Amino acid sequence: MTEREGDPMATGDLMGKARAGDGDAFRALTAPYRAELQVHCYRMLGSFQDAEDALQDTLLAAWQGIGAFEGRASLRTWLYRIATNRCLNARRASSRRQAKEWNVPNVEPPEPSRLGEVVWLQPYPDALLDQSPPGPEARYEQSESVSLAFVTALQLLPPRQVAVLVLRDVLGFRANETARMLDTTVDSVNSALTRARAALERRRPSARAPEPGSAAEAAIVATFAHAWESADVDALVRLLTDDVFVSMPPIPFEYVGHDLAARFCAGIFAAGRRFDLVPTRANGQPAFGAYLRGPDGSSHGTGLYVLSLTGERISAMARFESTVLPWFGLPRTLPSR
Repeated sequence: MTEREGDPMATGDLMGKARAGDGDAFRALTAPYRAELQVHCYRMLGSFQDAEDALQDTLLAAWQGIGAFEGRASLRTWLYRIATNRCLNARRASSRRQAKEWNVPNVEPPEPSRLGEVVWLQPYPDALLDQSPPGPEARYEQSESVSLAFVTALQLLPPRQVAVLVLRDVLGFRANETARMLDTTVDSVNSALTRARAALERRRPSARAPEPGSAAEAAIVATFAHAWESADVDALVRLLTDDVFVSMPPIPFEYVGHDLAARFCAGIFAAGRRFDLVPTRANGQPAFGAYLRGPDGSSHGTGLYVLSLTGERISAMARFESTVLPWFGLPRTLPSR
């Protein structure tokens, strides 16, 4: 018996109370699954805020339908069915976060390589990641399955393909279970999975990132922090891969390649902007709260940087708005040094 499954007799007792309208019993029943369901909604939607909303919708629907739950599938599978379909509805609603204009004072950015489509992308705090092992049929490691690159790629797939790939390859549900969750056939699930796998395989990096928390990762992160805080463009550029990718949702500007990334960073520093960085983690990746130094010696939160590492270098950097800092337990302002 796993810790997640709990005592069958106690679970049966809670189920009976929940069906009779006991809200505390329902919360006790569903509490073991909240973290993994929220991460599931995040993978489907790419937005931390949308994932929270979808989780609440899922739990409300489950509470309203618990009396009709017959136990033909496990409670976990039933909850995933509800959550997946709530996320599919949200993706079809097309009321996603809109793009914003460039808003960095006194900085004229280079012409972007392209305009990003996934402007609603948000980071996910590592502190909230579910650590339960995936099912036996899962193909993706946990760190890869929440990386910004993976979550972004999911947003570019058709909704049904996203649902199938996440349920099968990330969570390890079997084809027949996935078909029942989505009210479709096993053949349809297999077809959607083949197309989704092919689309994602083209986006997978050729080299692996260092292990999270490893000495190799720490060395790259420390070098980046020193270069950024000291506005050392040359040291920063030496860390970047030739095809480095810079993005800043919800601003749609995206920069691809060593030279453009260097010009972008140089423009930031040339405007006299200097930063203090506070380390954290997002999406299984190293991240920093970025604080702009003010004339009074204090530093004000200006964003969150998330780094993607490939081999011994930085292959991508995403900058998010300062509104995400509280999700990571980071303050809005740092005291004077």
